Amino acid sequence: GRRSSSTLPIESELVVTENAPIVYIVDDDERIREALSDLLESHSMPAVTFGSAGAYIGASKPDLPACLVLDIELPDINGLELQAQIADGDHPPIVFITGHGDIPSSVRALKRGAVDFLTKPFSDSDLMTAIRSAIARDKAARAVRAELSVLNQRYLGLTPREREVMPLVVSGLLNKQAAAELKISEVTLQIHRRNVMQKMEATSLAELVRFAEKLQIPVRRSRRTGSA
Repeated sequence: GRRSSSTLPIESELVVTENAPIVYIVDDDERIREALSDLLESHSMPAVTFGSAGAYIGASKPDLPACLVLDIELPDINGLELQAQIADGDHPPIVFITGHGDIPSSVRALKRGAVDFLTKPFSDSDLMTAIRSAIARDKAARAVRAELSVLNQRYLGLTPREREVMPLVVSGLLNKQAAAELKISEVTLQIHRRNVMQKMEATSLAELVRFAEKLQIPVRRSRRTGSA
């Protein structure tokens, strides 16, 4: 595909290369925001800073791998509350930073999926390690979502009958058993099965099973124990 740089429509003008990760910094201390921005710039990582949770939530964000460096004590809502609010969305992995670290807060943050919980003053290397780990996690999650989106599009291309055939095929039924289950001929079942394999772009039955699991398609196993 074409490679291009794009200007991001958020706060300050920020030009990044395609698919370059971005780091969001939410901290009410301007000196901390500037220091972290400078640190990230020295590692060739674009950063966007916010002084409050509300400013972060309200900003438009490019569709890029990202990390959220989040202070606990914020002027509007607590960083842990923000983590809870955005938990159901596709938000970037969080690295918490705080000047008032306490064990219960760090345990809560990590249980909810935070990558790390750093107490100020922390070392630049510890922060960069946590940020790189968060970005790697986000890239992996984005790859999973992208694959699921592709599989959903393929599944939507199946006919209603093919969607009935697919769970029976991946459940391991023989063609004649699946055909009997749907009250169609074995030849017709084989045609539908071939169409399902082609439309789902599965190279083997094992791959089709993996696709079905990712799509969370319920397997309809036959109740028959005798010959079909």
